[in-house]
Amino acid sequence: MIIAAMTFRLYAPWVHSLKEKRMTVKSLLAQLINKFHVSAAETDEQDTHQIIVISIAAIVPHTAMADSLMDEISAFVDRMTEAEILDEQRELFT
Repeated sequence: MIIAAMTFRLYAPWVHSLKEKRMTVKSLLAQLINKFHVSAAETDEQDTHQIIVISIAAIVPHTAMADSLMDEISAFVDRMTEAEILDEQRELFT
């Protein structure tokens, strides 16, 4: 059993209030959870308007599946949000 963990740091220049940010984050998290059946949450920079930090975790049976899932999630985040991906971190735990 492998735990795949990812953290994305996004820049959303159009966000000018925490309410706008909350709507953007809530939508993205719901889409990730529904499509990939992962755990996802905003984990940092909650009080900064234009920076979004989300973390995602999933349990998979082997490393190849973890790599594939993380590639799919990365492409999905890039495609589904107008925010710029500033940083992406990946970790595998056994």
